[in-house]
Amino acid sequence: MEIRHKMFFSFFAALILVFSFPFGASAQKNNLASSPIPVVLPTPTIEPTETPVAKIDITQKTEESVGPLEKLLREQKLGPVWPYNFLKYAIRNAVSAGVPANTIVLLLLLTAVAALIAASRHLIGLRGFGIFMPAALSVAFVAIGPILGIIIFIVMIVFSTLFRMVTRRLKLKLQYLPRMAMVLWFVVIGVLGILFLAPVIRQPDLKNISIFPVLILVLLAEDFSRVQAGKSVRTAINMTFETLILALFSFLLLTFSPLQKWVLLNPELFLLLVLLFNLLVGRYVGLRFMEYWRFRKLINR
Repeated sequence: MEIRHKMFFSFFAALILVFSFPFGASAQKNNLASSPIPVVLPTPTIEPTETPVAKIDITQKTEESVGPLEKLLREQKLGPVWPYNFLKYAIRNAVSAGVPANTIVLLLLLTAVAALIAASRHLIGLRGFGIFMPAALSVAFVAIGPILGIIIFIVMIVFSTLFRMVTRRLKLKLQYLPRMAMVLWFVVIGVLGILFLAPVIRQPDLKNISIFPVLILVLLAEDFSRVQAGKSVRTAINMTFETLILALFSFLLLTFSPLQKWVLLNPELFLLLVLLFNLLVGRYVGLRFMEYWRFRKLINR
């Protein structure tokens, strides 16, 4: 009897386990389904933004243009005063007295610019408007940038040519100085038009524009008008194009940072090399490169 009771209770317990298992599993599944599943969102990636590099204008006395040059002067070690390093001491005394180091560098480099322009005229045959105009134009390009400088110059040329066409059409016979004053009037109107369009153009170099580079461009426009009136439009365009080429090469020379540093640290050697270069170029009496190309048929005979 006891054995039967034990078998009955064991059978009943097994039956309860069998029927209770699906309900427990389904309840566990329901609990899992009802519980919110956390959603893992991707971490937002922050893209690095490039900070615009400020343009260093060596023609202005700013911390960006003067600071590195003065640091070079402080770091250079000088020995006793000798004939081959007296300029180094003179430069340091001038900078200590408040003279900007960038002005000294520009003055030293202008000797190389003049030598480059003279050599291009004497050896290659690029005429341009003398030596002063391309050199001054290169300094203007350093101040306002070559792109904006060329744009302003083209506008000046267009307005001066329009003035010449208007005076011809109206048959106005003006003397030279009043005529050039009228050319300047038209040129100023064109430059003001560019400045008034600054919100539309959004040229970053417009914020650095000053009267000094504009006056240099006006002088170049005056030379263009003078050659155009005295010779021909083609001759004026050729000379203007050659002047722009010389100014662009001089601009690259003035803005070459390693050369600026070397000139500031070795002014005596630099001036001596420029002087020897001018003497060698001045003693050349042969044909220019463009003349070789122009008369190549006669030379090959």
